[in-house]
Amino acid sequence: MRPSELVRCTDFPCKDVNKKCYTIPSIEVEPGKIKTLMISEAPPENLDDYFYASRSKSPFYMQTTAQAFADAGFDVVSMEDVLNHGVYVTTAIKCAKTVYSISPKTVENCAFRILENEMNLFPKIKNLLLMGDTAIKGMNCIARRNIGKGVIPSGSTYKIRKNKYSYKQLRVFPSYLQTGKSYLIEKSKRKMIAEDIRAALSE
Repeated sequence: MRPSELVRCTDFPCKDVNKKCYTIPSIEVEPGKIKTLMISEAPPENLDDYFYASRSKSPFYMQTTAQAFADAGFDVVSMEDVLNHGVYVTTAIKCAKTVYSISPKTVENCAFRILENEMNLFPKIKNLLLMGDTAIKGMNCIARRNIGKGVIPSGSTYKIRKNKYSYKQLRVFPSYLQTGKSYLIEKSKRKMIAEDIRAALSE
């Protein structure tokens, strides 16, 4: 199965994203082997840095994601290794950002039109890793529509992340963004990301 062939945006209504950088994972994946969905923020402006970029030997998003798994104690050097651990990585927003803070309407558009359908491709997932505020907001949009309330409360992530959250039968982990140059210098967040990955994969 290739997710990009099964879920898509058809009319691109959002105004605060770069549609030229629209992307959904086009890798071949076996849905039944995926136990964890790791949802990051948005694709990079340079798609050669995207997690599954085929033209680059070492995409930047792959580097930082692999490092996050290594920090958590997993032997990971590639996105194939991540998949082999039963983790599918995607983004809450499918086009690159043009502003620092993505509008609530854009988050909702992507959540309802794409992300929810993408999640439904994987019938055996046990948990969700929400990497950063945009992923948390997108998941809350989906939850409010389906169960009448958000899953993750408002508040600083470091204050709320130790509590247990669930969406239907899934455990939900609010965490921090594992992509971008800031990941490499924010040691306290790196430690918390590693803890969250370890907890999700031990479920």
